[in-house]
Amino acid sequence: MPNAFDPTTAARPVFDALIEARARFGDKPIIEDQDRKPLTYTGLIRAAFVLGRKIAAMTEPGERVGVLLPSSMGSAIVFFGLHAYGRVPVMLNFTSGARNVKGACKAAGVKRVLSAKRFVNLAKLDDLMDEVAKAAEIVWLDDVRKTISLGDKLFGLAAGAAPKRFRTETRAEDPGVILFTSGSFGTPKGVMLTQGNLTANVAQVAAHIDLDPNWVLFNPLPTFHCFGLTGGILLPLLTGMKAFEYPSPLHARQITPLLKEVKASLLLATDTFINQYARVAEPGDFDSLEFIVCGAEKVRDETHNLFDAQFGGIPVLEGFGATEAAPVVAVNQPGANRRGTVGKLLPGMEAKLEPVPGIERGQRLYLRGPNVMAGYLAEGDPTQVEPPVDGWHDTGDIVEIDDDGYVSILGRVKRFAKIGGEMVSLAAVEGLAEAVWPDGRHAVVSVPDPKKGERLVLVTDRRDAEVASLAAFARTNGAPELAVPKKILKVPEVPVLGTGKTDYVAIQRLAEAA
Repeated sequence: MPNAFDPTTAARPVFDALIEARARFGDKPIIEDQDRKPLTYTGLIRAAFVLGRKIAAMTEPGERVGVLLPSSMGSAIVFFGLHAYGRVPVMLNFTSGARNVKGACKAAGVKRVLSAKRFVNLAKLDDLMDEVAKAAEIVWLDDVRKTISLGDKLFGLAAGAAPKRFRTETRAEDPGVILFTSGSFGTPKGVMLTQGNLTANVAQVAAHIDLDPNWVLFNPLPTFHCFGLTGGILLPLLTGMKAFEYPSPLHARQITPLLKEVKASLLLATDTFINQYARVAEPGDFDSLEFIVCGAEKVRDETHNLFDAQFGGIPVLEGFGATEAAPVVAVNQPGANRRGTVGKLLPGMEAKLEPVPGIERGQRLYLRGPNVMAGYLAEGDPTQVEPPVDGWHDTGDIVEIDDDGYVSILGRVKRFAKIGGEMVSLAAVEGLAEAVWPDGRHAVVSVPDPKKGERLVLVTDRRDAEVASLAAFARTNGAPELAVPKKILKVPEVPVLGTGKTDYVAIQRLAEAA
């Protein structure tokens, strides 16, 4: 059975939660990456103290420190090392380009960025780091590690044995991390999550889904994305599951055999990525999986059918999250997986629905709960945080919640076009394209139209996509003519962000240029 959710104990300091997990689950191997040198809880705590002490020597208490690293044991050590000494990690999206990374450093007041030469060389990020160095001091962790002495290691031994004596005491309401929204619809925003937001979200998930401490969670998602950080690192480590960190979700041919090799029980991914894995998987590669959890984008019926038919019915659990909610808001459950929905809200979450003028189906979703952020970083002043009004976060999503509590995402408020006075859901139009060409990737945006206000453009990787086919399907299935794009833009690949989300900013540029 899942744990009961207790709001009075769910929110607690991050490093203390790690110490408590060791006491509860025993000192077992708990994290590993492609270097295949797993760490136990004690090994992780010692490493966090040793590296954290080095970083603390060059930073101020409470300082916000940039972290530019892939999903790896090193990223986890740095994250907990900063927490051990009361510093605040600022996770930087190295796939977002130099301008956005420098902007994030400025927005969060980051003076130092931690990175690794090995990673930068492998990922070919030298030009990016040259630009970042203009905004903040780069601290190379490879060089820091070379300075670790015998005395540092002895200190680590002592700190690992009695961590609460050595760690900087913090509170649940203290800053836990600064992350930036995906930017799939515009400029990324800085989000301040408290330590309690993070640990409460872990407790909410553990109360919603029955997690076995003997399981292995495989995380290929980046830790600069909240799903990769909370779901990929904090959730397994704080609930006794071993975490296997992989640096990129794009390496399908490396990931699928690794799943089998490490006996992965859970896989975090997106619809786009698991379809890539399915295409290259060999028989047996997915056999150890209990289920797959997908976020960031809609899981298509074709994906469910694929895993039912070819891979023994592995459940694909679609969930819904927001950086502002640390991030998990709702998710389907292994025994209660309803296609087309994102499952039920997590325990402790309150939802408020408000109608939107012109949108007939669905209402705007507001959320409140122990996992909802402290606030957005104020523009122009990194020291100020703008909290959600009365604790309610406006998701900007249009949803329906049925009588059983299942949430269906119908679109975003900004993803409706006004055509001839009628509001048309761009997500619904994408669904139309998916129904006609189920094995393609599609995105719909709107551009100004002098006669009707706006018009729709379908961007697709299907070379045979034609307006006539869409129009015929719409007529047969009762879809309004307004929902049929009159312009189709065919591309080799529909742009996606490093998180796996559709990159609507890039797609909008493509449509406007065309």
